[in-house]
Amino acid sequence: MKKYWHVINIGLQNNLQYRFNYLTRTLFSFIPLFAMVSLWRTIYTGNSRAGETSGFTQSQMIFYYILVAVVDVLTAVNEDDWQIAADIREGNISQFLLKPVDYLWYRLCLFFSGRIAFVMMAAGPLAVFIFCFRAYVVPPADSTALFMFPVSLVLTALLQFFISYAMAMLAFWLLEISTLIFILFAFEYLASGHLFPLDVLPPLLKQILFLTPFPYQLYFPISIYLGRVAGADLWHGLAIQLAWVLAAYGFARFMWRHGIKKYSAFGG
Repeated sequence: MKKYWHVINIGLQNNLQYRFNYLTRTLFSFIPLFAMVSLWRTIYTGNSRAGETSGFTQSQMIFYYILVAVVDVLTAVNEDDWQIAADIREGNISQFLLKPVDYLWYRLCLFFSGRIAFVMMAAGPLAVFIFCFRAYVVPPADSTALFMFPVSLVLTALLQFFISYAMAMLAFWLLEISTLIFILFAFEYLASGHLFPLDVLPPLLKQILFLTPFPYQLYFPISIYLGRVAGADLWHGLAIQLAWVLAAYGFARFMWRHGIKKYSAFGG
């Protein structure tokens, strides 16, 4: 474990060299959130039945997007998949085949060090964002939501990372995987609840989406915080989220084992 703590420490030092990049990325990420909040304000102002259709009051809808910003800062995968694919293309993974370091755990440590650095840089702008909409902020629905929300966030981060890692493994077979990554990102953006809460969808479509891992990458932890998932449904949802994490981990391992058989590198 000592070597992986060292990786996290080195990752933090490397990430903090790009503080300005993190800060600007955080500030620009709030632009679409302000746009979505303005859009929903307009919808609720112009349609008295908007709350009945969406299942959210105007205040709840705005707070939903505040939670989207928080969950994104804590769990989102930024450039890990691109970096992993670059390691494969450029032959950098050769060193991990000769040293007692597991590449998946190495990249996971870098992912968490990146999240820590990003949170440090994003804390200020995020606090300002929340302060601007402080009238809409509410505490967790109950004590269970208070404790289970962070648990679900950890599972969300792991799920996002393992899926991105498995996608990056396609670089063993394909020279350029950016198109596939963009397609996956676009689908995640819609199916995970980034663009709108999944409650606005027809019930059948929502049930179909919950057969995929995507709602567990954002919508589910937010639903825990808001108390929209409670009791037996909460524990059932956490069990499914954990199952998706384990499945994504197994798939990531599968892709590595089969991809490394295709790998070849030359030179020093």
